[in-house]
Amino acid sequence: MKKHKYINKRNTILILSFLSSLFLGCDNCIPKFIYQPPENMNDGIDVGSLESVNIDTERIVKAVNEICCGKFDEIHSMLIFKNSKLVLEEYFEGHTFKWDASNYYGDLVYWNLDTAHHIMSCTKSFTSACIGIAIDKGFIDNVHESIFDYLPNHQHLKTNNRAYITIEHLLTMTSGLAWNEWGTPHGTSANDIDMLYLDCDDPITCVLERPWWAEPGKKFTYNGGGMVILGEILKNATNMNIDEFSKKYLFEKLAVDSTQWTQYRNGMFDAAGSLRLTPRDMLKFGVTYLNDGMWHDERIISSEWVVKSSKIYNQNEGINIPIEDSGKNGYAYSWWISELSHSGVNIKMFRAGGWGGQSIMVFPELDMVVVFTGGNYKTNSSLYKIIKKYILPAIE
Repeated sequence: MKKHKYINKRNTILILSFLSSLFLGCDNCIPKFIYQPPENMNDGIDVGSLESVNIDTERIVKAVNEICCGKFDEIHSMLIFKNSKLVLEEYFEGHTFKWDASNYYGDLVYWNLDTAHHIMSCTKSFTSACIGIAIDKGFIDNVHESIFDYLPNHQHLKTNNRAYITIEHLLTMTSGLAWNEWGTPHGTSANDIDMLYLDCDDPITCVLERPWWAEPGKKFTYNGGGMVILGEILKNATNMNIDEFSKKYLFEKLAVDSTQWTQYRNGMFDAAGSLRLTPRDMLKFGVTYLNDGMWHDERIISSEWVVKSSKIYNQNEGINIPIEDSGKNGYAYSWWISELSHSGVNIKMFRAGGWGGQSIMVFPELDMVVVFTGGNYKTNSSLYKIIKKYILPAIE
């Protein structure tokens, strides 16, 4: 009963915000948002107030007001975790994801803490974690093994430079395989990641049949197909599909009760962008990386894997990501790397990022994790503007 009261209270505030923007227009929107600390849901996440961690409430309230007014198009949630406490948890109106609809918009809903969200390519960071755990558990020897050591049904594709592709190359998107995921619109086979759903009976074959254009390990090309191969490697190494493996070794440890993965037509799981989670569950994952792979007193991910996930791999830098305002990025073990300014000093942030404005941002130097979900599938995501204009300046 307590949870429902919590949700209704927040939704009432958001309905008032929406009605204000509807009748007054965005330029004159005056939402009636009043900050309240998150409620303790006894889910392993400690809560507190913005004031208790020295975050300027006024700045954060202004950010939430502007989100309510639609200044950043569709943001569905914003969570701030700092100094071991969840101090902001806000949900907003927005559309569910629908693949074959205009702007990919399904139903218009008020998001809440119980609603699972498509996290899109944030999935890749979870797949990376599973590979790291599989190595720790002895299912896989190391990242430098050939991918063909774990692909018994695809040995006929071990030709040319493909023979030199390692697990690490897939984790860092440096396989050397040609791949066009960013250069064409979604919805047709011209986009290589969509091709796996639309035209492939065997996604592994479709990825590995792509021509190679660079020596493995040398050049970055955003390639979700490589993550799909990692899911198959995990299956063959552990005799568990990624949904079962992640549940046993990751999600159950984090007390995450419900996860949803999408499967291809041949039954394979999409390990690149299919996972659905609640924002609180996303936060738990980010906090685990913030705490060097620990969740409370239990080690989930090795410290070494966290370092590999937060340090730019080889030449993977200066990368511009389409339809977002992140500027130039680095790429690690399936995590993006950024450098931002706070109080005149450059600080590092590494994040899981996904299409539409899904993000798990880890700020080690600030002892902070910020989570966003959103629906900006056809418009530019402005999450960095929120971080730079409101959140970082609010931290004393």
